Amino acid sequence: MALWYGKKMGKVEDDIVNTQEVKENEQDRRPAAACDLSDKKDKIFSLVMRAGEILLHNGAEIFRVKQTMEIIAKAYGVKSVDVYAISNGIFCTMNVDGCFFSTQIKEIPIDTVHLGRVAEVNNLSRAIVDGKYTMEEAMEELERIEQIPYASGYSRVLFAGIGSAAFCYLFGGSAYDSVVSFIAGFVMFIFIVFAEKHKFPKVLKILIGSAWVTFVSILLHTLGMGDSLNHIIIGSIICLVPGVVLTTAIRDFFNGDYLSGTIHLVDALLVATSISAGVSIMFRVWNLFT
Repeated sequence: MALWYGKKMGKVEDDIVNTQEVKENEQDRRPAAACDLSDKKDKIFSLVMRAGEILLHNGAEIFRVKQTMEIIAKAYGVKSVDVYAISNGIFCTMNVDGCFFSTQIKEIPIDTVHLGRVAEVNNLSRAIVDGKYTMEEAMEELERIEQIPYASGYSRVLFAGIGSAAFCYLFGGSAYDSVVSFIAGFVMFIFIVFAEKHKFPKVLKILIGSAWVTFVSILLHTLGMGDSLNHIIIGSIICLVPGVVLTTAIRDFFNGDYLSGTIHLVDALLVATSISAGVSIMFRVWNLFT
């Protein structure tokens, strides 16, 4: 009996050892690429999230953010990736090595649009798919893209004036009205650049800017410059109108991203309300003192 029991236990021990050897052999047969991806999953995650952050922060549409993040992730061998993006945040879940899922959430405030950065990230994603960038090189390129500056304050002020004059003429103003609108738009955007430099809240910046340009327009018209005050003011405030945000909201609605479209639409309506409030307040104040 003892002999039989000893043989039985020895057979069980041999089975356990064989099972462990099979598992070790299966682990040894795992592809080297899978192990390598597991080691680099943090880098892949950081790269994909950084690309999405730059796109969303600079005014890209929601479908473009999701599509670009998925393309970059799959180009580096990620098994599966799910991205949920709204206008001010990204939720991303990845399965890099086929075993574990990782999730990151990133809050991204709505800020000034910079379509040049958006275009550069799109170009980078195409180059990554073509195999032209390692992860380290792609991250360095994203850092370079993130540092692309906005147009200088001087050029923005100048072209704000030119745009104001052009729209004034387009909306039916005379050439004289366009000259006055150029001056008003020029002066107004000096304040906008100042407000952005000193981190004014968006609503306050638009409210004061619209009131300021209305004051300058009324003052110049009172001094005998220009023919139509209405055309002068309309042309001057056109630089504050949130055209890109409104267009993005409409595209989000068409793409089925109703939450993001609603957020962009509310942002555009808030800016429009601030513009109308600033113009109305300045007209009321001017009438009180004249």
